[in-house]
Amino acid sequence: MKKLMEQIVKFGIVGGLSFAIDFGIYSLLVYLTPMHVLIANFFGFTISVIFNYIMSMKFVFQRKEDMDRKAEFAIFVVLSLVGLLLNEVLVWFFVEFTYKNIAVVSEIFSYNFMKMAGKILATGIVMVYNFISRKIFLEKK
Repeated sequence: MKKLMEQIVKFGIVGGLSFAIDFGIYSLLVYLTPMHVLIANFFGFTISVIFNYIMSMKFVFQRKEDMDRKAEFAIFVVLSLVGLLLNEVLVWFFVEFTYKNIAVVSEIFSYNFMKMAGKILATGIVMVYNFISRKIFLEKK
């Protein structure tokens, strides 16, 4: 149990740094360009995935010794693409759908607030998916 807790803490640190990269790029693109939130989300997420792969496989998960590094990266990318799809759907749901279709939300919160809050909520949900899927498919048993 102690080993799992240490792994979760390391994953949280790597995830936090990845989130800072993702959220930073997303925020810059959303506020400094006329880019749509889903396109900005794609770029922030993609760049953070590369960083996350390097750090996760170095510090968080024990590599499967019999797995080729190219196969490992391919699996990581596929799992990340599923995470990206989930992230995009959740950002769309929390930002576009919720703000535009639930009157009480648009009365209480600004659209700018929803763009940031939606991204944070989506990232938290996807972080749980990422840990579980990587532990199952990439870590040595």
